[in-house]
Amino acid sequence: MCGIVAAAAQREVSEILLEGLRRLEYRGYDSAGMALIDNDHALQLHKHSGKVKALEDANALNPIVGCRGVAHTRWATHGEPTSANAHPHISGDRVALVHNGIIENHASLRDSLRAKGVEFRSETDTEVIVHLINASLEQGASLFDAVRETVAQLEGAYAIAVVDTEHENEVVVAREGSPLVLGVGIGETFAGSDTLALRQVTDTFVYLEDGDFAVLKPSGFQIFDESGAPITREKTRLKGGDNQTDRGEFEHYMLKEIYEQPDRLRDTLTFDALDDSLFGDRAAAIFDQVQAVQIIACGTSYHAGLVARHWLEAIAGVPCQVEVASEFRYRRSVALPGTLVVTISQSGETADTLAAIKHLPDDYALAKLAICNVDHSAIVRASDLVFLTKAGPEIGVASTKAFTTQLAALMVFMACIARRQAKSALDESLVKQAIAELPAAVEATIAQDAKIKALARQFIQRNHALFLGRGVYHPIAMEGALKLKEISYIHAEAYPAGELKHGPLALVDDKMPIVAVAPRDDLLDKLKSNLEEVRARGGQLFVFADQAVNYESGPGVTVIDVPSVSELAGPIVYTVVLQLLSYHVAVAKGTDVDKPRNLAKSVTVE
Repeated sequence: MCGIVAAAAQREVSEILLEGLRRLEYRGYDSAGMALIDNDHALQLHKHSGKVKALEDANALNPIVGCRGVAHTRWATHGEPTSANAHPHISGDRVALVHNGIIENHASLRDSLRAKGVEFRSETDTEVIVHLINASLEQGASLFDAVRETVAQLEGAYAIAVVDTEHENEVVVAREGSPLVLGVGIGETFAGSDTLALRQVTDTFVYLEDGDFAVLKPSGFQIFDESGAPITREKTRLKGGDNQTDRGEFEHYMLKEIYEQPDRLRDTLTFDALDDSLFGDRAAAIFDQVQAVQIIACGTSYHAGLVARHWLEAIAGVPCQVEVASEFRYRRSVALPGTLVVTISQSGETADTLAAIKHLPDDYALAKLAICNVDHSAIVRASDLVFLTKAGPEIGVASTKAFTTQLAALMVFMACIARRQAKSALDESLVKQAIAELPAAVEATIAQDAKIKALARQFIQRNHALFLGRGVYHPIAMEGALKLKEISYIHAEAYPAGELKHGPLALVDDKMPIVAVAPRDDLLDKLKSNLEEVRARGGQLFVFADQAVNYESGPGVTVIDVPSVSELAGPIVYTVVLQLLSYHVAVAKGTDVDKPRNLAKSVTVE
């Protein structure tokens, strides 16, 4: 989950590396560091615990400069978030290395190196890599050969970038199981964990595959496969400018991204949104054969899959299973005939999801479809069909616009499948209605922001919360609970409201806030009965209710009206109010909303 960036240029690169780290900080912010080779061919190093700002301040007081260098922002796995455990790691005062991933056999490698007299300065798994490389260099290997010899000994996942004072004109990078992309400039070459880190300096990228190595020089780059043979990877030029990551007038990226959702839904749900070709040239032929759907995802994307299951089974009449990728990849599963595997991922680099689809037997399914926000990502490249959401860069660690555009994409997918099913009860005009009304409905929902902000203050002194929903709104309640715990650190759980009497009701007292979503649907009366059970036991109810049902506030009950929308649009609209609730609770509690503790945006390690 860490972020790495590297540069080989004809100009000074310290500010380029720092800016790359600022852009990558959503991947981890426990510590940060950078190493440069200066004009005297010496290694210069800064690294600090805490966020990138600490590194910036240190470099402002004592600048280090150079034309070749590597940098890192850390999400801690092995070893506490201290300066000693921060990257880059150094060996022999000549080699500096940054790493994203986990080395599973680091303990045995460490023991072997210690037996040879190597002294370790950190608790990290990464430090073994830099010492192995240095040992190979001392035996006369080139930097490229030293990296190749070293990674052959590693078990696990890695994206690494290495510089050496005696190979001062180059940076060597390699990847296996962790993302790495090259940025191509004029008289300079870069590498980073994702394109966002490098959009400041280039719009032209090369996506490395597992097993790839690359030697970066100011004059260009060369890519090699694991045998050391030169290979070619396609260059990709990304559209759009480098102005999508500005926070603008908003205090936090998360709030900006919540407010962007009407526009991002408009972008995702185009006028031809029900066209099979949006999923790829082969989509129509594959969709004709679909008899079942298997959805694989993690976290927020898993919740999107649960909503899709309701739609696919209730409306399209197609069996659907939804599994957490980290469990699915280790379970022997049996696919129904005619199964389409669907993966959902904001980044397209989620380690467990990627591993799950890469290890599927060739005959497991008809095809693999990716619902993803990042083009050319690993999951996209590993899939037969792709629907790219148009959420744009999402910087806040807690996902907002990525989730709602995933739901929009899954609604379109459901419609494309449903039109082929004899048992389908879908009236496509209802889908088109939802597409047409969603942007304005979300705007109207966001207009309730001030009321939600006022309500949020009642959560400041609370340590626990329950979220309730029924039917398709249970996954929405799950997403609301996840958002609250992610950024406010309040323990929150979601339940189908009908399950209250099967255990959760024991937790209810006058200190327990209960958040419920109450759309106008067939389960509304049953939901109201469940909520009365809570009120009778002194629970504090906060109900987001369809404005047409006239649900009134009263003793122990605070009601926020939500715009009336169609059945398919409802889950997206109710998601937005829960996003705003979690955001304002976190702000009121004074947490770091965009960079909550212990979390990272993209989970690229198991």
